[in-house]
Order: sequence, then C-alpha cells, then structure tokens
Amino acid sequence: MSDFEVGADGPGVIVVGVDGSDTSLRAVAYAWGLARRQGFRLIFVLVVSTSTMTPLLPDATVLAIQAGEDVLADLRERIEKAGSAYQPVTYSFRSERGDAASALIRVSNEVRADAVVVGASTQAAHRFIGSVAIRLVRAGRWPVTVVP
Repeated sequence: MSDFEVGADGPGVIVVGVDGSDTSLRAVAYAWGLARRQGFRLIFVLVVSTSTMTPLLPDATVLAIQAGEDVLADLRERIEKAGSAYQPVTYSFRSERGDAASALIRVSNEVRADAVVVGASTQAAHRFIGSVAIRLVRAGRWPVTVVP
C-alpha cells in the first residue's frame, strides 16, 4: 500500500498551521469553510520555535514556551468565538516545539492529514531560504494550500 493513499473512507483531516499572524487567521477561516463543506475535522497546530541559542539560555526556552502557550490560548478563544457564529466543525488544538515545517510535517503524517493549510509568509528572507509552505510542498505528501 502506498504511503500517499491509505484508503480511509471516513471523514478526513485538515491540518492548519497557526501563529497568530493575519495570514494564519485567514488560513483558519479558509480551512474552516473547507472542513464544513467536506465534513472534515480540523487540527490547529501552533509551533513554538526553539532556536539554537535556547540550550545556552534556559530562561529563553521557558519564555518561548510561555509565549507560545499565550498565543495558543488567544487563538483558541478567537477561534471558538468565531466558530460559534458558523456551522459547527470538529476541531482540536496542538502545540508543538521546534521548526515549524518539520513539526507540521510530523503532525500531518501522524494524523494522516488529507490536506495542510497555512498562511503565506510575510518575511522577506523566505524568498531566499524558503518558507514553511515551500518545505511542506516539497514534502509531497498532501495538497498544501497557502492562503495570502
């Protein structure tokens, strides 16, 4: 059996990368509509980036984790508030640590995602070194939608 198609006939899963940016919030709205129309469930994934400096600065790791938890709590509140105004969709939240693209790939493989939705990067450096979306597309396992 191919890794690409596992043959599940039940409701699918859409993984949504969130970070609180405007583009990620638009990705949430897009994925919500897609999930509602398709009868899929959503998994919102916030990745707390841990830089190479955090082993040298343990307090920075604690601060990064706390900031990530604060962002996730804010996102959860915003999504639950907005979601109550629309048709219900089954969803859950996950917080991961590390590199955003690697974490989204790992979660998407784990839950056997049918699609991945992310917001477009707004960082100029990503034109040269590649964005999370480009790395997801290169993984080549699921359709990736990049919401501007």
